Order: sequence, then C-alpha cells, then structure tokens
Amino acid sequence: MRSTRMFGRLLGSPWPRSGAAALAGALPVLAFPAPALWWFAYVALVPWIALARTAPTARRAALDGWCGGIGFMLAVHHWLLPSLHVFIFLIAALLGALWAPWGWLTRRFLGGTPSPGRASAALLVLPSAWLAVELVRSWQGLGGPWGMLGSTQWQVGPALRLASVGGVWLLSFLVVAVNVALAVLVSVRASRVPAVASLVATAAATTAAYAWAPRADVDGRARIAVVQPGVYDGPEQRFAREEALTRQLAGRDVDLIVWGESSVGHDLGDRPDLARRIAELSRRTGAEILVNVDARRSDRPGIYKSSVLVGPDGLTGERYDKMRLVPFGEYVPARALLGWATSVGKAAGEDRHRGTEQVVMDAGRLRIGPLVCFETAFPDMGRHLTEDGADVLLGQSATSTFQDSWAPEQHASLAALRAAETGRPMVHATLTGVSAVYGPDGERAGPWLGTGASAARVYDVPLAHGVTPYVRHGDWPVDGALLVLTLLGVAEGVRALRPRRTGPEPLVPRARTARGSPARPVR
Repeated sequence: MRSTRMFGRLLGSPWPRSGAAALAGALPVLAFPAPALWWFAYVALVPWIALARTAPTARRAALDGWCGGIGFMLAVHHWLLPSLHVFIFLIAALLGALWAPWGWLTRRFLGGTPSPGRASAALLVLPSAWLAVELVRSWQGLGGPWGMLGSTQWQVGPALRLASVGGVWLLSFLVVAVNVALAVLVSVRASRVPAVASLVATAAATTAAYAWAPRADVDGRARIAVVQPGVYDGPEQRFAREEALTRQLAGRDVDLIVWGESSVGHDLGDRPDLARRIAELSRRTGAEILVNVDARRSDRPGIYKSSVLVGPDGLTGERYDKMRLVPFGEYVPARALLGWATSVGKAAGEDRHRGTEQVVMDAGRLRIGPLVCFETAFPDMGRHLTEDGADVLLGQSATSTFQDSWAPEQHASLAALRAAETGRPMVHATLTGVSAVYGPDGERAGPWLGTGASAARVYDVPLAHGVTPYVRHGDWPVDGALLVLTLLGVAEGVRALRPRRTGPEPLVPRARTARGSPARPVR
C-alpha cells in the first residue's frame, strides 16, 4: 500500500510522469524485429493508455501522448543514433507531438468512470486516431511509415491474410483496438461488458475475414537468385565479390539475378567496362541481372539511385530511379535551414535526385517491379506496381551502416507485408543482409541470408496473379478512420455550439435577502 501511494505521488509530479509516459510509449518496440515478440503488440499500449486516461487534466493527457510518442519514435528508430546523434531527439520530439491528440482523446473517452457508451466509442475512436498518426508520419518528408504498429505481425499467418484485405493499416487498427479493449477490461470495471464484446467482435471479424479473403492461387514458379556480397570497404572490391558470386550461378537454371542497393558504384554509361562485365555474367548464367547504381549520371546532372536491368547484350534500357529518398540519409530537408545536421552526424553531404514515376520492367518471362531500400516500407508503392502488372516485387537495400542493430531484420520483415498485401512474391536483396524472399501469401519462400553471410542463393519462388481486396480497394481502413474522426469533430462542434439549457424564467421574481442572495425556502 505504501509503495502504491509513493508510485501515485511520482506520477503526480510532472517530470517523473513524463518519463513514465516515454517508457510506456517505447514498449511496443519489443514486438518488432529483432525481438519479434509479435504477441506483445496486443498488450504493449495498455500502460500508455492507462496513464493517459488517469491524467488530472486534458492538457496533461495530451502531454502524456506527446511524451509517449517521443518514447515510441526513439525506440523504433534507436539504431539511427550513431548517424544522427542529437538530431534524432529533435526529430522524435517533433514527430512525437502527433500523439498528443491521441492522449487527449484517451482521457476524453476513458477518463474517470466512462459509461458503456463512451467506452464503446473509444474502441472505434482511439484506433482511428492512431491510424491518423501513422498516416501523417507516413509522408516521406517526415520519415515515412517505418515502425507501423501493424507491421509487427509480419510472421503471423492469419494477420498476413488480413493484410491482403486492408493492408498493414487494418492490422494497426486491430492491434490498437485490442489494446484499448484490454485497458478497459483491466481498469474500468463498469465498462467491462463492451470491452469483452469488442474482443469477441474483433475475433469474429478477424475469423470471418480470414475465411473470406481469397487465397493466393499459385500458377507458376520462378527461380530467382539473390547475390549478397557482404561488407566491403570500396565499390571495386564489392563489385569483384558480386562478380565472383554471380559466376557460381552458372548452370543453376535461374530466371533472374538480383544484386542489392548501391551494388554498382559507377554510372554504367561512364563505365562501359563494368557494363560489359555484367553482360558477360548474364550470358554465362542465362539470366538477366538487376543491379543498383548509386552514382552521378552521365546523361543528366546529379546523383541518382537507380535499378538498372542488364542482359546478355548489355544494358536493356530498363531503368528505375528511386522516387522516395531517406530524409537526412539521402537528402537534407530545407538544407539552407538544416544543413548543420551534416556537421553533427552522417547526413547526406549532397542531395540525391528523385525519379518521377514507378517502372515495371520486362525481365525475360517475368515482369518485375523494383523498389529501392526505404521504399519497401510504403504500402502504396507495392500496390501500384501490382496494378501496373508486376509479377514479382523486388526490393534492393543496403543497411551496412546499421549492421549490428535491429534495422536489417526489421527492414527484411517489411517485404512479408508487401507480398501479402499485393498477392505477389517479394524479393528483398541486400548488400550485407538480411536478404529474404516471401511468397504471394507473405510466407517465407526460403531461409534468410543473415548479416554474416556472403553468398549467392537461389530461391524457388511461387507466382500468383490474383487481385487482393487491398489492391482492388486501396487504403480503405484509413478512409474509414478519417470518416470516424470527421464525424467526431462534427459532433464535438455541434455540442460546443449548442446553447446550454437554463430552464424557464420564474413568473414571480425570487425573494432576495439583504445580502442579495435567494432566500432559503421555509421548511
């Protein structure tokens, strides 16, 4: 009892409470790779919700949301600290503010002893508000959709089926809804009935969607090889290793060979000797090779990151220039204002240039849709490539800067979601690991190539060409969440404008005492 009172006093103090909110917000990181405790995602938000709902004021609840958001952003992106140094705390503080309205809404609907109606509404409003936060921070200029809560479910079969219905957005909504229901169940005894009803309804809806969602019908196979050279200091040494590994694929009957991001450090128009060496590898192996060039282009100004397809006769002309660049890693937003970031971290010294459109390439009998590194985090990019006719999605990545962190495994896991969402297999090829391949249902199509591997591996990849509900209907969970929040805003506005009831005026003025107060009735 004494320790409980002490804990309560600590939470009543501003700074300890803010620290507790930050720690509560950081808890979901354990559900992401590398820990990959996927089940923990369904309870990880409960302490944060419990803290915000007991805030003494609405302003304090918003601050709890903000501090929790800071903790979440720092935890999910902690591996950026060696590159961004102190700048990561500024970014976390700015983006963490997106959760302030979520904290305010938590208190608004669950504060005190909420009625069953308010608790039921919270089960819809709070997940919708969380999706709104994920939508805003998914904008490429704010860092993109890294660490979406639904992506913690990348290895759960039923969740992957749901991703084919509503994408990672639907998974985020359901994970938050379960957390809200559990928080109500634990802390609000009077509202346990709607909480239990919500859990039952969520389970029923999930089961129905799982049973209804069309399964990926495999209608073919492709043999795709991933070449992962490992850690090398310079582009020449790395290229030599990639060349040696690719030669090992001769006679393996492969349909396509994929190298990782920045696998070629020179523009192939400037270095025809490199182009000829890659073409010779294509002739030797009997497969076209998708490389990735990170260099200043010879045909236009600026540095580009480009997926380039090379065949037995040389460059095929198929090329995709990366469209969504990593803030600070590949360009500095508002460089005139924030250029000082290059002096305190490893921010880009020169901005790379963007491509203008996505490209589906013809690689032999396969139509392939390339994505470069960071772009594999964006659900819409995989969906658009599928709509444009891609048979296989290909992600080319390099995470060697973060080799000993959780980043490589977290990045590799995203491809499972993109595969499940689109019903297309996805290959995630990296320079230094983790490389991975997933079938059209999001399940692994073979073992990962870890960060310690330097190898070429051939994967037997199942192909499917059906249309998933997510590809057909797009980001409908986001549209539904925004509709819920719009209706809430209208209802709150009408409530604020509605005149207060004052009751009818008395026919006879009340008697006044000498002090001007209403006389007490005589009993």
